[in-house]
Amino acid sequence: QERAKRSDLQASHEALSRELTNAKTQELAQRQELFIASDELNNLRQRHEREISEMQADLRRKDRELRELNEDLRMYQADLERERETVKSLKATIAQQATAQLSLTAQLGALQAEKAAVQAEFDRTSGTKADLAIQLERAQKRIADLEREAREGESVRRKLHNMVQELKGNIRVFVRVRPVLRSDILSPDPEEEARLREEAMAPMAFPDKMDHREIVLKSSSESATGQERKDEWQFTFDRVFEPHSSQAEVFEEISQLAQSCTDGYNVCVFAYGQTGSGKSFTMEGGQSETTAGMIPRAVEQVFRVADELKSKGWEYKMEGQFLEIYNETINDLLGKGEFDKKKHEIKHDPKTGRTTVTDVNVVPLASATQVRTLLAVAQGRRTVAATLMNERSSRSHSVFTLRIRGQNALTGESCEGSLNLVDLAGSERLEKSGAGADRERLKETQNINKSLSALGDVIAALGEKGEGKGDKHIPYRNSKLTYLLQNSLSGNSKTLMFLNLSPLATHLHESLCSLRFATKVNNTTIGTAKKQTKHSS
Repeated sequence: QERAKRSDLQASHEALSRELTNAKTQELAQRQELFIASDELNNLRQRHEREISEMQADLRRKDRELRELNEDLRMYQADLERERETVKSLKATIAQQATAQLSLTAQLGALQAEKAAVQAEFDRTSGTKADLAIQLERAQKRIADLEREAREGESVRRKLHNMVQELKGNIRVFVRVRPVLRSDILSPDPEEEARLREEAMAPMAFPDKMDHREIVLKSSSESATGQERKDEWQFTFDRVFEPHSSQAEVFEEISQLAQSCTDGYNVCVFAYGQTGSGKSFTMEGGQSETTAGMIPRAVEQVFRVADELKSKGWEYKMEGQFLEIYNETINDLLGKGEFDKKKHEIKHDPKTGRTTVTDVNVVPLASATQVRTLLAVAQGRRTVAATLMNERSSRSHSVFTLRIRGQNALTGESCEGSLNLVDLAGSERLEKSGAGADRERLKETQNINKSLSALGDVIAALGEKGEGKGDKHIPYRNSKLTYLLQNSLSGNSKTLMFLNLSPLATHLHESLCSLRFATKVNNTTIGTAKKQTKHSS
């Protein structure tokens, strides 16, 4: 019985063990399901939170879009209101335009009628216009022909006049009156300038409008008895240039003279006149092409002619020198160093008529531009000072010499010529120049006046000799200036004097003295220049 109980108990224990095992298995399964369910629940919660977040973001976006749509709606409503106002304004404008159109239509009708009348008038005058055009063309052609004939006639007149002067053997004289400068009147007021210019000018007239050869000076003064005294002086020269004459016009008159040195002639052009009359401007000029003086223009022409003659077999060599005569001493303006300390002597060759100066720099010239450079160098070395007559007065005579030698390989002919361009120091009286108070200026002025006086003596002696008064002694050696210009004054050169005049009334006496001297020069016979050429055998 106990064994049966034990068996029942064991069976019961085994059954309970099995139930416990089953219960544990079920519990594990339930726990596993619980874990799975918990994970699913977490996933569902996360998904739900994500959906909620997305819905909230979507809601915010919808709100923002709604606000933007509301803002757009307000803008569209404002635009619509503006458009309504515009339409209203346009309707008013259209109404006005309709009224204006009616007015314009009426005006158009009137204009069309006027146009028809004008067209009819134009048709009537078109034939006359064609006739006038033909007449105008004929007149313009006639004017061109007359102008060409006038130019040709003027050229022929100049050539014949030059030929007559060369045959007479006289020194040609050109007179040039400079314009009144702003520095002459010293007026800061532009309105007063024209009146002051008129008052400053000396009474001058140029009556010869055809040949431009006459100048008349006038003066009025009160005599001791109180009566007005009027004086008038008339002078005639080879050419007179008025104040408005340009550098180009002046050079045109001497161009043939300057050019003749390529033909083997000696040519001399010298500028004479009181201080401040424009001698240096005439000879050397300014920096621009329009203001270039006679020296650069003459040299340019010589180079141009030499270049043109190459086609005819001519080859030219040119060289230049630039001297000044200061206090009867010759200085080389192209020398080295600040001052020229060499002693220079003047040599004349009676056979060739050539003048040379010892120990000076003679520069071979290859172009006209090189001459401009030499001019700039020489201007910087030339002796100048201030006087009462001019704040920058040339205190020396300057002499630029261009020598030219030509050789023609085709004909065997050769020639040698020279071009002397002289800028004389200013002629002035001591009391006018204000040099008496300065010993150095006094000496300069005395030497200048001495050399210009010697030039006058030479001219006077040449005049007497030309009148047949025997073997008159010509005092060339009385000054370095006249001795240097001996061949230019003695008949071996074509010689031209430029007389420069100041237009100022305060300089009238000096101008008269210069004009009287120029008249004496113009009437002086020096003989006919000869061509310096030879033929090789």
